[in-house]
Amino acid sequence: MGEDLAPHARRRGRTIGVVGYGAIGSKVARYAEAFGMPVLAYDPYLPGDGLPGPGERVGALTDLLARSDVLSLHCPLSAETRGMIGAAEFARLPKGALLVNAARGGIVNEAALLEALDSGHIAGAGIDVFETEPLPHESALRRHPKVIATPHIAANTPRGPWAWPLAPRIASSRCWPVASPR
Repeated sequence: MGEDLAPHARRRGRTIGVVGYGAIGSKVARYAEAFGMPVLAYDPYLPGDGLPGPGERVGALTDLLARSDVLSLHCPLSAETRGMIGAAEFARLPKGALLVNAARGGIVNEAALLEALDSGHIAGAGIDVFETEPLPHESALRRHPKVIATPHIAANTPRGPWAWPLAPRIASSRCWPVASPR
């Protein structure tokens, strides 16, 4: 497995696409920038033309997907975002891209994610939220060798989500080897 992810062992120069540039998304952008990752941001509800933090604002999700080596989701679950990342969106990402979903379950179509992982189009995923929580024991995501799954506990720390900058860490070479088959 490590050989499949070797291109992602280096963060510097890998572009991260942040969907949802609120408090958490903008903090992830700052961490990613500190690691030398170019930042793209898509948030249709952000006022103005620029960003209140690092990165380049992208006007369409399709444009962000086409340019992102790492897709990091930090948007709310709503009628508009439910199923927002499915088969078509995974296909728009570059081959070998990584997914980080620390937003809400239901934003990512989990069946489409499994297909993208199994086909090799998506190299790996770090997921903190699921359509059904807790994640059922029989879920293929729980056992998938290219998935790091945590039980939606990012905010359950004394310092909340700021204590764990997930998106840049998920792209590091030190994180992936712990994703051995379960």
